[in-house]
Amino acid sequence: MGTQESQESNEQAGGGTGRRALLGAAVLGAGGAVLGLSGTARAAGAGHGSGGLKSLPVPTVIGHRGASGYRPEHTFGSYQLALDLGADIVEAGDLVPTKDGHIVCRHEPEIGGTTDVADHPEFAGRKTTKVLDGVSTTGWFTEDFTLAELKTLRAIERIPANRPHNTLYNGRWEIPTFEEVLKWQDEQTRKRGKQVWIYPETKHPTYFRKLGLGLEERVAKLLRKYGKDKKNSPVILQSFEPTSIQRLNKLVGNPLVVLLSTAASRPWDFVETGDPRTVADLIKPAGLAEIGSYAQGIGPTLDLVIPKDASGNLTTPTTLVADTHAAGLILHPYTMRNENPFLPANFRKGTDVDAYGDSFGAFRTYFATGIDGVFTDNPDTGVLAREDFVNG
Repeated sequence: MGTQESQESNEQAGGGTGRRALLGAAVLGAGGAVLGLSGTARAAGAGHGSGGLKSLPVPTVIGHRGASGYRPEHTFGSYQLALDLGADIVEAGDLVPTKDGHIVCRHEPEIGGTTDVADHPEFAGRKTTKVLDGVSTTGWFTEDFTLAELKTLRAIERIPANRPHNTLYNGRWEIPTFEEVLKWQDEQTRKRGKQVWIYPETKHPTYFRKLGLGLEERVAKLLRKYGKDKKNSPVILQSFEPTSIQRLNKLVGNPLVVLLSTAASRPWDFVETGDPRTVADLIKPAGLAEIGSYAQGIGPTLDLVIPKDASGNLTTPTTLVADTHAAGLILHPYTMRNENPFLPANFRKGTDVDAYGDSFGAFRTYFATGIDGVFTDNPDTGVLAREDFVNG
């Protein structure tokens, strides 16, 4: 998830129709909310059948940047642990380019907060200020480094104040490339005797295209190289920019998901092209129908599923789940985390700011809306919560 997720982090054309039909059938086949069945009934279906997206359990547990509640995000340590903890899909990774055109996995192109680059005197001169999607950002940026240079860095915990235990692993893992992730996926599939799924995201695609580092073509080329560019391939592609998903729709057959931030926000590609629509427009039936012409799902912030009041407590669910399913789409909202500051206020426990709250209760509440899955930093919690939910 990208810059559009920063608020949430702090508080808490070719082949589209066919693939959309596939997912629509998946939703219906699982006893979807379209048919008026309860969330429990849907979950009890525990899977969409066989092949492609139909093979995934519902609700699907997606390891957010791996198991980032326990390891520095977007590292093979985090990805590996997500699988060990039972994640159905691993979000590996947020894709950004290097100076020499390689694709690497980082939360943002600015790497001062996720690597030890500040400890490398040879790169002190690379620190700079750039405007990233309208926001002035100071630090070190992947597009100013070659892959060989990035490989000399090591990952660190992004939110050490909330997760001091994760700092134990600072310096242990390097920055993975997307190609390494694709090889790792095949390796893990063989070792585990079970198909491993990944859910990469194109980050700031408009920004990088202006720099001559277009992401979509590079991603598509790698997917084709490894035979993972088909509608049943175990790779779901996502982006906060609808035009990036439209571009990918013409390049690959993979299932595609449009990420959606807060209702009042505008995708950055809309800002650049003068499209006045906001996320609130995109989640109306007409907006969802348009998304359905080139994508198979949406990834909304959890607040679009159940809004919070001024005190941070959950209120009444919106119609987004039903509207999304009526459009033949699935929805995988983001992000569930165990710590108090990231939970709705009515699920926080105790006075320790970063202690775990009642995340099981929060999972149960969100699952009951009929969502098809959820991104979580704590895949083991998500798997147990799903088991509780399915078993009533």
